[in-house]
Amino acid sequence: MIDTVLLKVASRCNLDCGYCYVYHMGDDGWRGQPRRMSDAVQLAAARQLADLQTCLGRRLHVVLHGGEPLLVGPKRLRHLCSMLRAALPVPCEVHVQTNGVLLTDEIIDIFVRFDVGISISIDGPSDVHDRFRVDRRGRGSHDRVCDAIARLVAREDARPLFTGVLAVIDPKSSPSSVYASLKATGAPSIDFLVRDGNHTRLPVGKTRADSTEFGRWMVEALDIYLSDPKPPRVRIFDDMLRLIMGGKAHKEGVGITDYGILVIDTDGQVKKNDTLKVAHKAADHFERTSWSILSDSLLDIVRSPTYSDYHLQQQPTAPECHACSELHVCGGGMVAHRWSDDRGFDNPSIFCADQLLLITRMREWLKHHKAV
Repeated sequence: MIDTVLLKVASRCNLDCGYCYVYHMGDDGWRGQPRRMSDAVQLAAARQLADLQTCLGRRLHVVLHGGEPLLVGPKRLRHLCSMLRAALPVPCEVHVQTNGVLLTDEIIDIFVRFDVGISISIDGPSDVHDRFRVDRRGRGSHDRVCDAIARLVAREDARPLFTGVLAVIDPKSSPSSVYASLKATGAPSIDFLVRDGNHTRLPVGKTRADSTEFGRWMVEALDIYLSDPKPPRVRIFDDMLRLIMGGKAHKEGVGITDYGILVIDTDGQVKKNDTLKVAHKAADHFERTSWSILSDSLLDIVRSPTYSDYHLQQQPTAPECHACSELHVCGGGMVAHRWSDDRGFDNPSIFCADQLLLITRMREWLKHHKAV
């Protein structure tokens, strides 16, 4: 019932992205968190993750996250990666999700030594990326991120660690321009994300619950992708196409998923998936209890009824979803995107109309190529 643990090694960020769910969606819990994860929390996390891995008997995914995880600096990063690898030898997967601005050769050396996968956030060409992904002085970060990706791709020893780029969609941007610029980075895969929001607070760029700004963008991007003779992988498209053809998804947020995600915050608190902050303040906290990696057992947590209730929350409850013939593909979308103040999570995704438009186009492609 668990496969991924996010370690919030830094609670602050060196960028101030306008759409960020951590700092701009109304939850200010980060203000009360230590800026960096202490040695004591890191050690407790490493030891307990080792116990969890042993109990699971299968591969565990550990992601260094933030804020911006590289803010901890090379010395602390080396110490943390050393502890994690001692506790979690390969094939356990350790990754870092970074904005790339601080990715130096020294830090790449650390990731090579300890076999840490690297995913970098970039939203497309500079005019798209720099519209929202700015630093604390309001300066665009595109050129610095591109330099970091080029540095990573240029190194033969580090290139296999580059898992791909993550791009947040601006529905006003050109899909062809965004796709071309992301492909040009040399990334082996692209992960498109919609902007966060819900039924009470619409995502920026979406005018109504039934509007399809993001869906139309994705349809155009899909057409470009499926017409490209040498494409990188686009995970959201690949997963949804697999689901339509009777296969399984590899990504949270589509299909009838069964992913287990926990977060260990910088102070050691154990929380739900922090994307739930999109719904309302403290939505990522466990109700009626407060767990800490310093005093509680991860094994006991994931075996508890409280965790089980949280895990089951992934499954959509809205009658509209259960009546929909495409539920097995859409899966009701991300839990946080189902929220409304009056019905809680008992809604279809705020991106329901967008998803249906995209699925329809995928079915047209597959029918044309006699794949289904």
